[in-house]
Amino acid sequence: MPRPHARAGLLLGQRAGYNITMATLKEERKLWKKGYKMVVCLDEAGRGPLAGPVVAAAVAILNTKYKILNTKLRDSKKLSAKKREQFYEILTKNQSIKWGIGKVSEKVIDKINILEATKLAMIRAIAKLKEKPDFLILDGNMKINLPIPQKSIIKADEKVFSCAAASIIAKVTRDRIMGRYHKKYSRYGFDKHKGYPTKEHIKMLKKYKPCRIHRRSFGPVLKNLKLKAQSVKLKRKTKNY
Repeated sequence: MPRPHARAGLLLGQRAGYNITMATLKEERKLWKKGYKMVVCLDEAGRGPLAGPVVAAAVAILNTKYKILNTKLRDSKKLSAKKREQFYEILTKNQSIKWGIGKVSEKVIDKINILEATKLAMIRAIAKLKEKPDFLILDGNMKINLPIPQKSIIKADEKVFSCAAASIIAKVTRDRIMGRYHKKYSRYGFDKHKGYPTKEHIKMLKKYKPCRIHRRSFGPVLKNLKLKAQSVKLKRKTKNY
């Protein structure tokens, strides 16, 4: 069997065996042919949660002769946690793939809003790469404030191989962060929902009120902060009587 760095695509397909539409290197190859050697693709994890950081990953394939054989790679949101972990290990250990991670805390999210925090996380992820990008491909419909040619593609994490890889690396990284937070704030169940507004999370949020890593600028969290303030105010008023 070929080593991971030699035929990552082949290994991905063999180990996972998913019957799904695969992301391709079509976009990367078009840019390589135009002379862009360092094509960096970006994606994020954690825009929707009520707690924790937003995490972005920057991924570049340095070998322009890189081939994907029977690869079944897709958007991280459509993979199970186990399959994401499998892909993460293969991608991050592949010598033809360079990657960087950028994180922005919940406190900064509350200060600058989640869209700007996502862009900042992407900029930080790019800064972790040793080589400067020639071109950027972003998942979604946004651009970041860097003097680098860039292209936004809707659902790039489903179509573009490097964006799909970035999606998985960002998601696994953030899930691990939320798993560590669960040990400190176990009553909220961060190990299960990762901070997303599930019924269980909302229930625990109402019961215990927000903790340190909850995003104060997000509606459900803000609502419970107001209820907490009203409750404290009422208790003080009752005590005075």
